[in-house]
Amino acid sequence: MPERSPKALRAAIAQHAPKLLVDFDRHWRRDIADAYDLAPVPAFMARWWGEYALARNPKLEAQVHGLEDQAAEEPDFARAKVMIEEAGRLRRDAAKAEPGQ
Repeated sequence: MPERSPKALRAAIAQHAPKLLVDFDRHWRRDIADAYDLAPVPAFMARWWGEYALARNPKLEAQVHGLEDQAAEEPDFARAKVMIEEAGRLRRDAAKAEPGQ
């Protein structure tokens, strides 16, 4: 994982997960770039830190997206809920990665 800054995260995404770059830049321009209040930056970083952490592990990313896709098609609410909760847990665990890991 890169240094925990928007600039370092963007560089890591550009190098290792370029498929995320367009959405990262669009989100940055829409919510952060012209803001006078930097309060949204931590939430922005948390979201994209997790997205990058997931994208750098293709097997884990496929597992999470598979669970989300299965849940969307699952007619049984209880089973769908279990799948979404597991996908969320995996996302949260991935986002706990620290710089240098």
